[in-house]
Amino acid sequence: MSEQTSRSTIIAAAIIFGGLLIGGYFLPDIINYVALFSPWLAIGVGILFVLAVFVIFWLRGRYQRRHGR
Repeated sequence: MSEQTSRSTIIAAAIIFGGLLIGGYFLPDIINYVALFSPWLAIGVGILFVLAVFVIFWLRGRYQRRHGR
């Protein structure tokens, strides 16, 4: 693995991890606010957050396979 590939992998991991930390930090407040309108919508928000984690890694894997990394 070249130095550039290693650097881009570390940057991508840091961005994904930071996004998950920020999202996870504000998720309870968002869910509580949405639950004022509908508890089912609040459940949907939580499910969407968890699914987004998997979608991010799925898209990154597709990108890496497509570009031969």
